[in-house]
Amino acid sequence: MTDTPADVVESIDPPRRSRHLRRLAVVVAIVLLLFGVPWWTLLASGAAWPTPVFVAGTLIFVSAAIALPSLMVLGHGRRHLDGAAAAGDALLGAAWVLFVWSVLGQVARLVLLAAGVQDPARSRWVAAGVLVVAVVLLGWGYVEAMRVPRVREIEVTIDRLGRGLDGLRVALITDTHYGPIDRARWSAAVVGRVNGLGADVVCHLGDIADGTVEVREKQASPLASARAAAARVYVTGNHEYFSEAQGWLDYMESIGWAALHNRHVVVERGGDRLIVAGVDDATAKASGVHGHGANLDAALRGADRALPVFLLAHQPKQIPHAVRAGVDLQVSGHTHGGQIWPFNFLVRLDQPVVQGLSRHGERTQLYTSRGTGFWGPPFRVFAPSEITLLTLRCVPNSTGGQRM
Repeated sequence: MTDTPADVVESIDPPRRSRHLRRLAVVVAIVLLLFGVPWWTLLASGAAWPTPVFVAGTLIFVSAAIALPSLMVLGHGRRHLDGAAAAGDALLGAAWVLFVWSVLGQVARLVLLAAGVQDPARSRWVAAGVLVVAVVLLGWGYVEAMRVPRVREIEVTIDRLGRGLDGLRVALITDTHYGPIDRARWSAAVVGRVNGLGADVVCHLGDIADGTVEVREKQASPLASARAAAARVYVTGNHEYFSEAQGWLDYMESIGWAALHNRHVVVERGGDRLIVAGVDDATAKASGVHGHGANLDAALRGADRALPVFLLAHQPKQIPHAVRAGVDLQVSGHTHGGQIWPFNFLVRLDQPVVQGLSRHGERTQLYTSRGTGFWGPPFRVFAPSEITLLTLRCVPNSTGGQRM
């Protein structure tokens, strides 16, 4: 050990400074790329705009590039200023869309070049096209993000499902992400649409909010009026572990939902039973929150393993555990379907599925929702939100009836 605090500081500070510098370098590189490519495409690639247009446009891009990290720090850092978060998120989404279509605009430049179109006409056509497409997509994407999701109806056949449970209706909502934009009225409308489905089981698959119960309770409170004939169940997502996971589990219990914190409930109908289990998010253990961590063995402890198992797990990549445990159907969210195209291709690098129904192993199926809300940028581009209605079906027998 060392005898003086100065020695300790000297031994620790250099590695920390090095990490901070690396992170800063990454942030600077991302910001320069996000804003540099559109700047080049719209202003500097040969369009030969009048000097006032070029200067004004450049100032706008420089201001936006400076504002983005500042707003994100103020909004999502220690101060948690909702106004700054909302502005920063919107700017990030706009920058992403403009970047993507600026890259595609360079492809269009090559096509126009091959067609014999010369500069400055070629660059001006590309700049105008990119700008129009970006504005249209952002306007449409905002409407898509803020509307009450459409209902996506899916039938899922489960081999071990008893005849009494045939036709069981399960409504899924997930990734509501109550956050800096007040969506209390949207939340009430979502619950109203869910209630109109007449579901037997209603599930919330996590990422309920960005913030604590105290801060986001107004937006979450309509969930208390959600109706289900048999059960309302909830599991944590990764965003709960950024703020107050146990607080959200306690809150959902207090408004009448069963918080499936590595445990299960049994749903019975027509003499047949279904195990409805839930596990913590995949990030729960690493979060350091005491007593949290995905544990499917604990969730199924005491369950009759001859019965079919319906599992709530926030992330699709938790599916290998479900396969090993012989789960019949896992339902997940987390991916948002990519939320803003083409981010879905990046999501696929981390998750086995981006959206929809898939099979894993001989028994296990996985349904991945595109999500009910949105995170961060208030846009959804080619990735519509959804409220999912799953209808569970048993396997028909050879005589045309239903298998017992």
